[in-house]
Amino acid sequence: MARYTGYKRPKNTKKALRELFHYMGYHKWLLLLVAVLVFISTGANVAGTYLLKPVINQFILPGDIRGLIYALIGMGIMYLCGALSTFGYNRLMVKTSQKVVADIRRDLFAHVQKLPLKYFDAHTHGELMSRFTNDVDTVQEALNNSFTMVIQSALTLTGTVVMLLVLNVNMSLIVIVFLCIMFFFIKWNGRRSKEYYDRQQAFLADINGFVEEMAAGQKVEKVFNHEEEDMKVFREKNEALRRASTKALGYSGMMVPSIVSLSYANYAVSACAGGLLAIAGRMDLGSLAAYLVYVRQSAMPLNQFTQQVNFILSALAGAERIFEMMHEEPEIDEGKVRLVRTEKTGENGRIGYAYAWQDEEGKLTPLKGDVRFENVTFGYVPDQKVLDGISLYAKPGQKIAFVGSTGAGKTTIINLINRFYEIQGGRILYDGIDIRDIRKEDLRRSLAMVIQDTHLFTGTITDNIRYGNLSATDEEVAEAARLANADSFIRRLPDGYRTMLYSDGSNLSQGQRQLLAIARAAVAHPPVLILDEATSSIDTRTERLIEKGMDAIMEGRTVFVIAHRLSTVRNSKAIMVLEHGTIIERGDHEELLEQKGRYYQLYTGMYELE
Repeated sequence: MARYTGYKRPKNTKKALRELFHYMGYHKWLLLLVAVLVFISTGANVAGTYLLKPVINQFILPGDIRGLIYALIGMGIMYLCGALSTFGYNRLMVKTSQKVVADIRRDLFAHVQKLPLKYFDAHTHGELMSRFTNDVDTVQEALNNSFTMVIQSALTLTGTVVMLLVLNVNMSLIVIVFLCIMFFFIKWNGRRSKEYYDRQQAFLADINGFVEEMAAGQKVEKVFNHEEEDMKVFREKNEALRRASTKALGYSGMMVPSIVSLSYANYAVSACAGGLLAIAGRMDLGSLAAYLVYVRQSAMPLNQFTQQVNFILSALAGAERIFEMMHEEPEIDEGKVRLVRTEKTGENGRIGYAYAWQDEEGKLTPLKGDVRFENVTFGYVPDQKVLDGISLYAKPGQKIAFVGSTGAGKTTIINLINRFYEIQGGRILYDGIDIRDIRKEDLRRSLAMVIQDTHLFTGTITDNIRYGNLSATDEEVAEAARLANADSFIRRLPDGYRTMLYSDGSNLSQGQRQLLAIARAAVAHPPVLILDEATSSIDTRTERLIEKGMDAIMEGRTVFVIAHRLSTVRNSKAIMVLEHGTIIERGDHEELLEQKGRYYQLYTGMYELE
């Protein structure tokens, strides 16, 4: 019997099937071979039972031992072919299903890579991960087991009913009545068990979320002596889960015994009726023996078919969610301007390399790092503006800082430079080129960013730093670490630069992770550097060390800085004070202090960032 997953049925079964068959079509010849082997296996099973009639009537009753031996050998060969076919299609189906699922998983991941950030803003990580785990695994299990079993069960049931009619039409009515009773019982039982399994899944998700929340908040729970109250809530949730699980397992557990009992009753009634017909001479013993074997095996394919169809429908619901994700609109990228490497002659006459923007006509524009906002309007939600008519410029090599309250629009400006989101009005120019005309891949290759929420990947420290520039040598990685003042703590680790990081660098402190993120940006050697609260998780002493390295990193580059610590932006060429999506003050540190406006209030502590 198939395992019930608790999923709801697909909204559009035909569409989900069509898209799944599209992937299965890549391996149509393997699937055709599977279908042929299933047909052979089922045919051998159904035909082998029918051969009991001639074996009994023509060889056993007359006492023809020689003929009986030949007949048994023939039946043995037939059943052997069926067994080999079963083994063959099972192995082929496993191989095919893994290929289909691998194709789906590959295309799903490739599409996710192209989705805009707003999609990830609207969906939780757990929801996205369930597509790659629960939904894909359910499709895989359905292809492995249910696909062939549904075909085999349907063929076996059809073949069995046909052979019953061939052997004795009148007695077949008894079997058909019992099969109808079984069918309606299976439907009723399945509907009831599904109802309680759905409740079980909901209560299980609720209790898992509660346990996870309590485990993560143990310190708070203990500080406020909330253990008894939380235990009371847990008992209520646990009791609700127990009741739903008992009902669900009760209904599903009575399925097999009930079907078995009905099949025994069917067999008993058929045996009695067949025996009376045989005594009356209206049915030969061979036909009766074959008929009773068919009766005995008629319940199993019906039960299997119903259960597997339900499981396939549940798996199709998972496939539907996968394909819905695949149909999400990818990032818009109509850019044609590319980033290319060009040669340049240095002061000493040596040939070096630089980068330039190249349009469709081949015209080159040197990459300098000149960034300008012209009356830019943007909102994450169309009716709510985050930036309202922002205009600013950063010349090559300038350091521009943004300060302001939380929600003022500082990080949004940074996100728009990377073109993570599309603006609703105005334009952003990069070296005089509208960033919408630049390919996103090339645009982001010219930028490096250090954000507050540092993310490290599984791998060595060297791998994580090199993430900013995959062609960087070990020496360049070490140099970037020295610039970020990360080299000293790295070398103190047991394995140095070969230290493996797991779980987002959980074996390092928050400050050390931030240093690695800064080193990752340094190794990219970008013309534009973005620091979004880059030193927020670092103590004041370490911050002073970093600033020395950052000065070297920022030399000759356009730098955008967001910082709550105003001491880190004092040497900026220009400081922009934002409030409610507009720039209310701009100037360098001394100019803003002289204005005695919002920046002055922030710097002197008269007004705090919220």
